[in-house]
Order: sequence, then structure tokens, then C-alpha cells
Amino acid sequence: MSEKKMKKKKSWFKRLFSKTPTVPVLRFTGPIGMATPLNPGISLANTADMIERAFEDKKAKAVAVVINSPGGSPVQSMLIYKRLRALAEENEKKIYVFTEDVAASGGYFIACAGDEIYADPSSIIGSIGVIAAGFGFDKAIEKLGVERRVYTAGEKKLTLDSFQPENPDDIARLKELQKDIHKTFKEVVTTSRGEKLTEDDLFTGEFWTGTKAVELGLIDGLSDVRTKMRELFGSEVELELIKAKKGLFGRSSPQGVMAQLTGATPAQLTNQLISSIEERALWSRFGL
Repeated sequence: MSEKKMKKKKSWFKRLFSKTPTVPVLRFTGPIGMATPLNPGISLANTADMIERAFEDKKAKAVAVVINSPGGSPVQSMLIYKRLRALAEENEKKIYVFTEDVAASGGYFIACAGDEIYADPSSIIGSIGVIAAGFGFDKAIEKLGVERRVYTAGEKKLTLDSFQPENPDDIARLKELQKDIHKTFKEVVTTSRGEKLTEDDLFTGEFWTGTKAVELGLIDGLSDVRTKMRELFGSEVELELIKAKKGLFGRSSPQGVMAQLTGATPAQLTNQLISSIEERALWSRFGL
């Protein structure tokens, strides 16, 4: 048996017979569902294994989740939220969520999986809404004398195409979709926070500091993971960060990432650049 495996086995036995309280910690950082070679983003695919392992320790007092995310995919937010709640109920464990710089939009959606939510006084919390953004290039290609040729089967296949003039029917359809997604988001928040919410008009997409979020009932208090866990379970509590397994779902070393980028096609490099700009725009909305 290798030295590494021996250490891992000893560590497992130590935790098994130790009377020291432990709390597994999950950390979700970055945009949700936006995958690039440099950042795989937050999705159920690359967090499911960590989430499962966080609930495996039957002796653990609770599970802590640390979130620092400006949002992203509503689908991935829901999938992660549901997996956390399902495992919490199956294992009869409480989830304590701690937000860092920002837990907005999808980031706050995931935070609602917590039985209790805490933040820093200067954390950005909220943005309970749905947004879609893009660019219109139809006038630009007209000035350049570019003729675009697209052939479709299905009259709505070109809906919201960036190279076509805006169509009022397309905008109306998009807004209906956004209403449905927004409704789901509001239901999750009201189910999670219930009577803790002190105002009705919290679903406009507005966001607040951690201090104000406490007043509004969006979070339960101001604290960080170490301080709160020591307060609840004693000064001897051990926080165990659950990490992704090496090589899981394409996670790479810096050298591996550079190799991917060096061998990438111009189209792949362009997609990487666009994704990076979109990610930067998500963070910059909150002054980060």
C-alpha cells in the first residue's frame, strides 16, 4: 500500500473514533453553468460527487456551504438546490450557508438550500430576478455589405437571432419564458425563507448588503463559517473542506489548461474570450 493511501486510511480511522465534532464544508465559487477551459463553472455535474461525500460522514454535526457567486444558469441552480435539500432530509442534517462577496441571482438560489444563511455585513445578497442579454449586429453587417444566409425548417428557428432586426413577437415570447423562470425562483425563496421575509416586494432583481438582507429576512445573521461553527459546536470543531477529485470532469492542471488553449482552434479561443467577458460582466454588476 502506498504512503498516500496509508495516510488516507489512518485519517479515516482517526475520524471514525475521534470525539471531536466535524463539519464538512462545500465551497461553490464562480458563475453557475458557464464552463470555459480556465473555469469549469458551478454545475451539478462537477459538484455532485463533492455534495454526496459531504453527507457521507454520519457523525458530522451538519454540513456547511460557502457560496461566492454572481449567478448564472437557473437550471443548474435548481439542480444543486434540490440535491442539497434531498441529501439533508435523507441524512437528517442541517445545512448552514455562508456567503462571501456575493450570493446573487443563482448564487442566492443555491443559498436557499440552507436551513440558515449567514453573510458578511458587506456581502451582496439578492438579485431575485431573471435577465437575458445580447447584441444586435444587423445594422453593422448591413454597413459592411455582408449578406448573411441562413436556412431553417421551422418558422421560429431564428427567434432572437443577433443578426436579424428585433422582432416584437420574439421579445414577447422571451418575456413569457422569463416570467415562468422568475415564478419558480420566487417559489423557492418563499418556501425557504417563509415568514422570515419582512417585505413582499423583494423579487424585483434588486440586491442589498448583508446588513440590509438580515432586516429583510433574506438571511439569518452576520457571521462566517469558522465563527458560526465554533459558536454552535464548540471551539474544537474541525472544518473539513470537501474537494473535487483530481481529473474530475475535465479539471486540469495549469499546464494542462495551457495545452488545451495552445492547441485550440480560433473558434474555441473566441468562445473562451466571449465566456470570460460574460463572466467578468456578471461579477462587475456587483462592483467586483
